[in-house]
Amino acid sequence: MSAINVFRAKKIITMDPNRPEATHVAVRDGHILAVGGADCADQWGEVAHDDSMADAVLIPGMIEAHAHMMAGAMWNFAYAGFHDRMDPNGKWWSGKPDLETVVRDLSEYEKGLAEGEPLIGWGLDPIFFDGERLSKAHLDRISTERPVAIMFSNFHLMCVNSKALEMAGYSRETNVEGVVKGADGEPNGELQEMAAMFPVMRRVGMDFRGLTQTPEAIRTYGQVCLRAGVTTVTDLYADMADEDVDGLLAVTGEDGFPVRLVSVLGVAGTDPKQSAERALALRKHSTDKLRLGSVKLMTDGSIQGWTARVKWPHYVGGQANGIWNMAPEQIADMAMEMQKAGVQMHIHVNGDEASEVAIDALEAAARKHPWLGARHVLQHGQMMGRDQFERCAELGINVNLFANHIWYFGDQHVALTIGEDRAARMDACRAALDSGVNLAIHSDAPVTPLGPLFTAWCAVNRVTMSGRVLGAAQCISVDEALRAITLGAAHMLKMDREVGSIEAGKRADFAVLGDDPLAVDPMALKDIPVLGTVTGGHVSLLNN
Repeated sequence: MSAINVFRAKKIITMDPNRPEATHVAVRDGHILAVGGADCADQWGEVAHDDSMADAVLIPGMIEAHAHMMAGAMWNFAYAGFHDRMDPNGKWWSGKPDLETVVRDLSEYEKGLAEGEPLIGWGLDPIFFDGERLSKAHLDRISTERPVAIMFSNFHLMCVNSKALEMAGYSRETNVEGVVKGADGEPNGELQEMAAMFPVMRRVGMDFRGLTQTPEAIRTYGQVCLRAGVTTVTDLYADMADEDVDGLLAVTGEDGFPVRLVSVLGVAGTDPKQSAERALALRKHSTDKLRLGSVKLMTDGSIQGWTARVKWPHYVGGQANGIWNMAPEQIADMAMEMQKAGVQMHIHVNGDEASEVAIDALEAAARKHPWLGARHVLQHGQMMGRDQFERCAELGINVNLFANHIWYFGDQHVALTIGEDRAARMDACRAALDSGVNLAIHSDAPVTPLGPLFTAWCAVNRVTMSGRVLGAAQCISVDEALRAITLGAAHMLKMDREVGSIEAGKRADFAVLGDDPLAVDPMALKDIPVLGTVTGGHVSLLNN
């Protein structure tokens, strides 16, 4: 019979209403055998007591249900973001407070590149720069000989220099939606959404597929998760060839790999029937550490990039109402085929016009091909109102809200994108829960840093960078936020029978914390130290 290890903690928050708290948890064969006091597993046979976490607080392993594997590998490129950020090795990188600093730091970075090598950067967001936007004129100051391409933090826009525009064949004659032109009729370097960005990305070697499929990238993603207390994570738009699946299986199957990975097939711009067949074929390769078989649809773009599709009265600055990455009829066709095939869908929706189109498509598909327990997910859902949440509850649709936006972009949304009243109900966690929706909250890493405790803090306090509370009526409790990053996320990933709470029979996945999230001031929630994780009974503690 396998060994029984009984872990002692200062406190264990179980998320199990039958036993909300405990001091010990017994583990055998990677699963939870019993929960309670020191003697909780004595009836099962001889036990070994482990006091290595005796001074810590255990909660269920946190679940990030919307992130991307490039959260680790993006650090291969130059960081150009406004906020200070920590890389996977724990090193802090300073934010860029203005465009002059961006140009200065990128110019310094450029000096270390080999001749002919493109300069690729990421993380930029000009919404913080007093209306000034990065253009080819800025990037030409860095180099006119090598291509320079800077991806915005939302990954829906980028800016490139004249050399990169030339490589893509973009000129005043170009008639591609998303290729922004200046007053002189020439492309100014800003490219919006994939149709405009992809030709440049391909030519400069900005290979997102490569960023997410190498063994090094997969292992680095695991380290990012470990630092955040995450034991189950998504890669929520993956391009999976057979060799990619082989690589994922090999790395996630390594002893000590610290996270369960849910890799979701991206299907924007593909044939619906072929993509459904591919998803079903991938599902057969799932293991306890790698889950395959669901798909991701893209509808609109980014609110702070003004490419999201929002309902009237649209944007306060009079900008055009966004860009469809998939036209509404394509969304409807894809939803119908996936529903018919029994494939779970994750659907990107930022603006409320996009979420309306997605809900309509899911309702039509459900009427024609009924499927109880589909658990389709609307991802981001930032401008959804109570009426849309109630429709989701009726249809069994899950919602994963981008709570981090309140702190990172809340002030800018009030002033520049959608105005005070609509910003006050952005990422409306309270309305979602009150409507009966199964809720999760997320970071969309690397758009914002992966860290579920910070995301929970955002949903609980709704504090912006300026210190104001934006939409107090939409605040939720700490207990509700903890459920959203554990059981709520597990439910939408169809893993709630395995993870999300600490109770007998489930996998032994825990986050090891330095304090009790239910006891600290809610404003201190984001500052609780993550000491490590336990995944399938394997303990991984950080040296911090």
